[in-house]
Amino acid sequence: MAVKFANRMNLLKGSEIRALLALTAKPEVISFAGGMPAPELFPTEGVKEAACKVMDNMGRVALQYTGTDGFASLREKIVARMAAKNDIHVSIDDILITSGSQQGLDFSARVFLNPGDVVLVESPSYLGAINAFKACEPTFVEVPTDDAGMIPEELDKILATTENVKMIYVIPDFQNPTGKTWTLERRQKFMELINKYEIPVIEDNPYGELRFEGEFLPSLKSMDTKDLVIFLGTMSKIFAPGLRIGWVCSTNAEVLGKYNFIKQGADLQSSTIDQLITNQFLEDNDLDAHVEKIKAVYVKRRDAMLKTMEETFPKEVKFTHPEGGLFTWCVLPEYMDAKVIAPQCLEKNVAYVPGGSFFPNGGKENHFRLNYSCMPEDKIVEGITKIAEVLKANLK
Repeated sequence: MAVKFANRMNLLKGSEIRALLALTAKPEVISFAGGMPAPELFPTEGVKEAACKVMDNMGRVALQYTGTDGFASLREKIVARMAAKNDIHVSIDDILITSGSQQGLDFSARVFLNPGDVVLVESPSYLGAINAFKACEPTFVEVPTDDAGMIPEELDKILATTENVKMIYVIPDFQNPTGKTWTLERRQKFMELINKYEIPVIEDNPYGELRFEGEFLPSLKSMDTKDLVIFLGTMSKIFAPGLRIGWVCSTNAEVLGKYNFIKQGADLQSSTIDQLITNQFLEDNDLDAHVEKIKAVYVKRRDAMLKTMEETFPKEVKFTHPEGGLFTWCVLPEYMDAKVIAPQCLEKNVAYVPGGSFFPNGGKENHFRLNYSCMPEDKIVEGITKIAEVLKANLK
């Protein structure tokens, strides 16, 4: 008997990034393909001590079920951190612990989107979000962006003329894949339009604390006067992605209640022991000092990458200059295809992520994303120099 799958499975494809990571597992490959934090910076000793303390003092609690909302003490710490880092002032009742912010993306689609509903995204946008949303069979509308972020005039035009827009997904700080950050003026104008049209916003903030230069900019949630912004946070980029600690923050009790219902059906709760280890680590250690250590390494790697690109890339290739985060974004001449060039780079043992999949409606293959967090400076210089050689060989 032939196995028959749900129609939605036809919409889902394996992530190009995951496929590339498999190809780049060889130690000789210089990989700029992932979006992972540097493993040598993980606080392994602190986590080990926290885990031992949890098992010694709360072992039976750690191995038991807990509430769907999440461990209260950890939510208290998240609330305090959001107030300090994002100027978002909420209570623990506004927080739902998730298995990474990726689960928050999946839940957002399931809460808001029916087949055919419209979701607005930046152009380009995070591939993981696009794939999470696709399972709910929406229509993607890409909102044009420039170096200052989403263009408000274009957003206004789309909202005024497009029916059935159910949510807007954005990454205002050090965006994945471009590394761009929205200006204060763009944030303010965006929120004016959100208040005008009253559309739910998913504000994804995995990289916000990784600012190397420039001034702090307020989160969209901190400017939210109508409880329309759902904020997704995570410990993955500043602490330990393997523990899968993320959260949804909504000041609309009805909205957060819907996320809670979805969470109950998905996995009942996030891992109790991982929540308790994270909570214990935060009690015993200075996470701010750890983040500063991460930033000190990443800024050197970013600088090495950008300097080498400036010195070696053909002038026809443009790229972003991120003020923080993990990525820079390259724009090739329109006649060049990053998917075609990628295997040529792999032959030289260097990898990047082609950019076409970051555009949900396709048609823009002359882009690629580079990650600078996972390679030391000497490897960055070597790898970028090799990519430059391939790019020059493909120029007309």
